[in-house]
Amino acid sequence: MPVVNPEKLIALQRRADDIRNICVLAHVDHGKTSLTDALIATNGIISPKMAGKIRYLDSRPDEQLRGITMESSAISLYFSMSRRGTAEEPPVQKEYLINLIDSPGHIDFSSEVSTASRLCDGALVLVDAVEGVCSQTVTVLRQTWMEHIKPLLVINKIDRLVTELRMSAAEAYTHLSKLLEQVNAVIGSFFQGERMEEDLQWRERVEERVAAAAAKEQEKAERKAARSNIGSDETESNTTTGADGEFEERDDEDLYFAPEKNNVIFSSAIDGWAFTVRQFASLYEKKLGIKRSALEKVLWGDFYLEPKTKRVLGSRHLKGRALKPMFVQLVLENIWAVYEATAGGSNGKGDSAMVGKITKSLALTIPPHILRSKDPRALLTAVFSAWLPLSTAVLVSTIEYLPSPSIAQASRLPALIDASPAAESISKDVREAIVRFKAEREAPVVAYVSKMVAVRASELPQNKRKVGDSMTAEEALETGRRKRAEIAKARKAAQISESSGIEGLADALDGARLDDEQDVEPEQPEDPECLVGFARLFSGTLSVGDEVYVLPPKFSPANPHAAPEPEKITVTGLYLMMGRGLESLGSVPAGVVFGIAGLDGHILKSGTLCSELEGAVNLAGISMGSQPIVRVALEPVNPGDLDKLITGMRLLEQSDPCAVYEILESGEHVILTAGELHLERCLKDLRERFARCEIQAGEPIVPYRETIVSAAEMAAPKDKNLPRGTVVASTASKHISLRLRVRPLPAAATEFIERNVGVIKQLYAEKKALEKSKQSTDNHLEEIADDEHTDGNILRSDLLSVVDFRTKLQDTFAEVASQPDIWASVAEKITAFGPRRTGPNILIDDTGTCQRFLQEDQALHTGLDRLTEGERSDTLTAKDFSDKISYAFQLATAQGPLCSEPCQGIAVILEEVTVTATSDDDASSRDLLGRLTGEVIRTVRDSIRQGFLDWSPRLLLAMYSCEIQASTDVLGRVYAVITRRRGRIISESMKEGTPFFTILSVLPVAESFGFAEEIRKRTSGAASPQLVFQGFEMLDEDPFWVPFTEDELEDLGELADRENVAKRYMDRVRERKGLPVKGRKLVKDAEKQKTLKR
Repeated sequence: MPVVNPEKLIALQRRADDIRNICVLAHVDHGKTSLTDALIATNGIISPKMAGKIRYLDSRPDEQLRGITMESSAISLYFSMSRRGTAEEPPVQKEYLINLIDSPGHIDFSSEVSTASRLCDGALVLVDAVEGVCSQTVTVLRQTWMEHIKPLLVINKIDRLVTELRMSAAEAYTHLSKLLEQVNAVIGSFFQGERMEEDLQWRERVEERVAAAAAKEQEKAERKAARSNIGSDETESNTTTGADGEFEERDDEDLYFAPEKNNVIFSSAIDGWAFTVRQFASLYEKKLGIKRSALEKVLWGDFYLEPKTKRVLGSRHLKGRALKPMFVQLVLENIWAVYEATAGGSNGKGDSAMVGKITKSLALTIPPHILRSKDPRALLTAVFSAWLPLSTAVLVSTIEYLPSPSIAQASRLPALIDASPAAESISKDVREAIVRFKAEREAPVVAYVSKMVAVRASELPQNKRKVGDSMTAEEALETGRRKRAEIAKARKAAQISESSGIEGLADALDGARLDDEQDVEPEQPEDPECLVGFARLFSGTLSVGDEVYVLPPKFSPANPHAAPEPEKITVTGLYLMMGRGLESLGSVPAGVVFGIAGLDGHILKSGTLCSELEGAVNLAGISMGSQPIVRVALEPVNPGDLDKLITGMRLLEQSDPCAVYEILESGEHVILTAGELHLERCLKDLRERFARCEIQAGEPIVPYRETIVSAAEMAAPKDKNLPRGTVVASTASKHISLRLRVRPLPAAATEFIERNVGVIKQLYAEKKALEKSKQSTDNHLEEIADDEHTDGNILRSDLLSVVDFRTKLQDTFAEVASQPDIWASVAEKITAFGPRRTGPNILIDDTGTCQRFLQEDQALHTGLDRLTEGERSDTLTAKDFSDKISYAFQLATAQGPLCSEPCQGIAVILEEVTVTATSDDDASSRDLLGRLTGEVIRTVRDSIRQGFLDWSPRLLLAMYSCEIQASTDVLGRVYAVITRRRGRIISESMKEGTPFFTILSVLPVAESFGFAEEIRKRTSGAASPQLVFQGFEMLDEDPFWVPFTEDELEDLGELADRENVAKRYMDRVRERKGLPVKGRKLVKDAEKQKTLKR
């Protein structure tokens, strides 16, 4: 194929209707990169023979070594095809620009899928014909649904049905039909969930209108208004109630995949062929005498061709005849015949005579040297590439079915804009420019930067020497000087080797001088890493030298000047993304995926570029597929390289969508990654690209949670006169005494709080704003935006109100049938959530000391006024210490007593707080407030921990959901590895028509390191797990349990021969954090550590 000139691609960027922005999404090893290779080969970038082997877009060495994609990369492709306006018009050659993004399929890199999907208007969703719908298939389909991307289904690896499973054409058709049903079932579940949510919202709106109308009628009735007024009000209320009318059902027919709609492609990327139903309909149009449009509708499904009359029959008209479906008879059997003739099918030997008949009937021209070749694959690929080329089927379907940027933005961008923060504050001009696809230079510029890509400075177009360019005089002189120095050094080394013994050494030393710098090569400057933004322009035209605002992910158009205020940057470079290389651009029109330079230090991971600050839209609210869960502490082998490590980790955090860099309180430099494979890639990048120094990684830091339960075999309460979990304590000065009680929180309440963290954040932000308004009414919104505990998106409209949240939380407590009295009216008394003010632990105040958290604004104003009046008094009251008690609660829940991990599912009930008046008459009581602050915090924190340990403590382990596909031969080995690592099998199902089982299990994150490698080794590569973080699960074992009954002592002995797993986890974390471990000596053999020389 001839190589396409980049100038032609740049010229096509101006024709928005002829552009397609697509991404390739699939589960790992379903053939994304092989399919992309076949498309790249059409532009002459790689040889068609190497397509599927070279993996062109896998530019990293570790990607080539492992055979999986780790980073999403983009390339622009040229494609031309003949199109007719109408049937009578002659065909016209049209040219198209395909901006293609290849994305990873491994779960550790699902954040790359999230960043790629927002840049595109359509997606090729690949599904393995044998493995079917896998975990990541569901994930990428959900991503297309959330981003409103139009998907095109590609059923890949159909060759495996022939060569591996030895299916007949009829069996393959049944298998493909079931596979299509599975994919459509996933789409249907998304649609059903969305409709149920819309139905619920519609019912709530109707109920609100009915309640408002009823309240208005009651109010008018109480005032004893005139009958005419009541009648008019009734008419008004009825009109309001019926404003929404009945709930409108929506047709979902267009959502599903169906071959007759031209949105399903059948392919084998490794063998280089693909087809659609439309292609075969055009092939058989003349032969069968049926119009192509009619043939498209019956070529897939339960339709049969009568051999004699050539009529199409439905299943009802078969009358007992054993006819094959048309898809089997006209499509699959022909493909099976090609495999039988070339590769030999089950015989393993091809049939040259059959190949001759096939090529003659299809009018194919195969080179003679390939026909004589002994390699059956060469003949197979040659026949298919001439008959059903993969690139033609995929690219033609992409152009005909997937939308252009102008059409796509009009359909998908309004929903994304409405879901962005403070959507009602977005400027009308900006909204219209995006939705109506205004590409004029006067239109507002809006671009979304999905991620930052690290590129070596030498690989930038401006630093590359073009072919045919001559060197400057200075470069020629420098090159000559280096060559002469190298030759002189080589000659001197040869003379020394020829000289004998001491004389040669003396001559060499005699000729050397201390100030001789001729042979010393100057140190080569390191090739620095430059960050290039991976972006999509939605409106306007962007040129090099333009100035635009960089909007951070927490930007809100309701308050555009809130701190940190968006910065204005100058665009220093624009690039055309060409896979492993970049091409310089002068300007970029709307609808194009491109690279942009000049954002280094201004965008951390993603952001929005806008030419206007007032009324700008924030498109950076993106949902990541996987959150970083694995933390590892890093340090340089050479302490002098610490600055390099810190700089490298900051560069890594910017260039990786999922990696997070933190500095712990202990001073450790920690990196958070999505999984073990992601961690390996990050460490490799740090060593070779970003830090460029030797790095030592510590043991992975796995998060835990601490909680309490009421177990059957618990030790007696610490104080027998008090209920379990109750603690009575006094401060060191005896000025303040308190009584509190710690109880396990009901599981339903814990889950409810975890689901509504966003509501708690919003309520806290509003409360903070109200407090600030007491001091300054002008800048309270700036204070909220800068608060580290708010999420930035405080203006979301889909969150519950204070009243709804309180009501639903109280209903959740009311469902606890075992203890109805304890949790009655608890929601009214909640003072704080913790840790970090949003966690699943609650502080309940029974004394009235602290402010109520879940109350409306009027009550909050009253509480603030009352508190202000109390502060004017010189006498200390319990309310003076309300914020100290709340702060101590945050500390206690952030670091539990077991191993200083966050707590979950505990309720702290404050029952009594007593302040004893001071006996010193000369000093005011308020002077003691500063000294008592530390005492109160320490006492409350220790009391909560003491009450925590009065119950039966438990550890919550971080858990992975594990999905493994394995054959029956290795099933037992997979089970053995999962069981040995304390995993638990959830389900096991066999894929119908295949010898593969799908095993779903859960596995502790702490036991997962090396799990994938062990699975691959034990199964000889036949199975590979997919690990997804699914939350925390309780390990039902007391870490302090010791045998104490006679039976336990007799079975286990005093030291308990059976290992306490919870204690092992707890001791491991305590040892890492430097906390004392019970039963473990800090110093062993102390006499051997003394200096014995003295």
